[in-house]
Amino acid sequence: MCGIVGILARRTRVAPEVLERATRSLAHRGPDDSGTLILRANTPEPVEVGLGNRRLAVIDLSALGHQPMQDAATGNCIVYNGEIYNFHEVREKLEGEKFVSHSDTEVVLKAYGRWGERCLDQLRGMFAFAIWDVARQRLFLARDPMGIKPLYYYSSEEHFLFASEVRTLLGTGIVPRRLDDGGLRNYLTFGSVYDPNTLIDGVSALLPGHYLTWEQGTLRNRRYWDLVPEEVQSVAPPAEAHRAAIQNDVRDLLRESAKLQLVSDVPVGIFLSGGIDSSVLVALLAESGTRLNSFSLTFGEAEYDESEYSRMVAKKFGTEHQEMCVSQQEALASIPSALQAMDQPTIDGVNTFLIARQARASGIKVALSGLGGDELFGGYASFRTVPRMEQFWQRWQHVPGFLRSLFASAVLPSVGDDKRKLAALARDSERIVHPYFLSRMLFTPEQVDRHLRTGDQQSVEKASAPLLAALRGTRNLDPVNRVSYLESRCYMANTLLRDADFMSMAHGLELRVPLIDHRLAELLMTIPGNFKLDARTQKSLLIGAVGDALPQQVVQRKKQGFTLPFEHWLRDELRPLVEPSLREISQGLLGSKLNGDEAREVWESFVAGRTSWSRPWSLFVLSKWCDLHLHS
Repeated sequence: MCGIVGILARRTRVAPEVLERATRSLAHRGPDDSGTLILRANTPEPVEVGLGNRRLAVIDLSALGHQPMQDAATGNCIVYNGEIYNFHEVREKLEGEKFVSHSDTEVVLKAYGRWGERCLDQLRGMFAFAIWDVARQRLFLARDPMGIKPLYYYSSEEHFLFASEVRTLLGTGIVPRRLDDGGLRNYLTFGSVYDPNTLIDGVSALLPGHYLTWEQGTLRNRRYWDLVPEEVQSVAPPAEAHRAAIQNDVRDLLRESAKLQLVSDVPVGIFLSGGIDSSVLVALLAESGTRLNSFSLTFGEAEYDESEYSRMVAKKFGTEHQEMCVSQQEALASIPSALQAMDQPTIDGVNTFLIARQARASGIKVALSGLGGDELFGGYASFRTVPRMEQFWQRWQHVPGFLRSLFASAVLPSVGDDKRKLAALARDSERIVHPYFLSRMLFTPEQVDRHLRTGDQQSVEKASAPLLAALRGTRNLDPVNRVSYLESRCYMANTLLRDADFMSMAHGLELRVPLIDHRLAELLMTIPGNFKLDARTQKSLLIGAVGDALPQQVVQRKKQGFTLPFEHWLRDELRPLVEPSLREISQGLLGSKLNGDEAREVWESFVAGRTSWSRPWSLFVLSKWCDLHLHS
């Protein structure tokens, strides 16, 4: 696990001090080693390529795993962030290649030398890497299928830059510190920016399951994998008699994924919340005799504390369990550091920051997480509510516009966030791309318009493009699998995975997510939705993978998110920090973008109980992020 950066310069030179500074900015991601290399390209016009890496040593801890790594046979050079869990298997396929290390980095480099971009079909893991291909004089960038590891890039006439973090690109001085209107609209709508958009004008995210090439000044972006391939057609649901066979297939892939993701030359721990997802992982690994260190956060506020269940699971499966009791004072004191750790603003992630810090302080470099269980196994309420909303939405499209507005005003008064969303669906349905997105909205389109001082059709189209692209991928899916696809490609990829990456890497901790192994995800998307939802048991396919091994108290408990008591904090201890920020938002860097009166109205609505804490918090985080990163 690492942080990577690259600078390609045309008709100019790569400044060594800029490359070194950019590499140092990623030190938190890789505290164990650092390296830079500048290569001169053999092209008609002068081209230099600078590569930088900060290394977190997890596999092959020796100096032979140092990056940038160059292949003596081809001259190709790689910087790589991630883990390839099946690298031993891939190495065996590379018969005849001469290896000098035991690292997965070298396996990726050799695999590319043998198979080119088709090497991506062989890799099972999480990754973002760049290879300078000497023979073709091209730069090749790739990101893992599920989007677990991030990769951002910027292109101008003289430079092409890439990095693991947006902040690193800003720190080069080459990328202008300007907000992107489409990314800003995404953030206000969902509390996170949707790939490929970012909050910075000109900076894009490489999409999950995509690779990018730079060759003679031309960029080409290609998809190599998707949750549902384009050629897949809808199929008739299998007979009920096949349920046992499906359950066995899911169980086998879950076991395989969990076991594969233990590959490491350092100890591996697990985040154990006491919920179903992490508890299933513990049970699966206990089957194989693996003894784990487990970590949990506990809270003084009873409604947020899950320690009863995490202790129950830890005791049953014999983990070395550690609890971190977070007092309100400790959590509040950590918020400035958590804000500093955000590579892009987000309304989530502080909880991951806290538990990652605990695990790293305990000497753990690698931790497993149950992230992804809800998205792929049908754990959210959206799996039941969104299909019903779809039916209403489809019928509502045929109602004349003036009647929609009349209904919205008379029947759905704008009091409370849920009613405002329903009013938006009734009044503004043509701007709601799909009811799923309404379920995840922070501010409705009408509210976003009021927040923004300026708006143009181009920014609206840019903000909508990721939503429309995700929706196109669902055209052959049943309603439940459509929700699964959208939750995975939108909320999980752009909020949960992104937050998990930068909040864990802030402490030099590698976070692995076995429940979203891409081969497991492929299988799950072929299973009819009616097999995934059980009226009696939530996430029945996931629980069925371990039979009756889990305590019934864990299986039958009411779903509880891994959250912090922000609702209370914003009304009390955080109020002196957040309230002035929102009242003065028009006087800061966001003054030219945001309507200060609207921001103040959001705060007043929260105080009066008309809106949830996430709305004012999102504006506060955005303001603080801009203060930290948009000053030149």
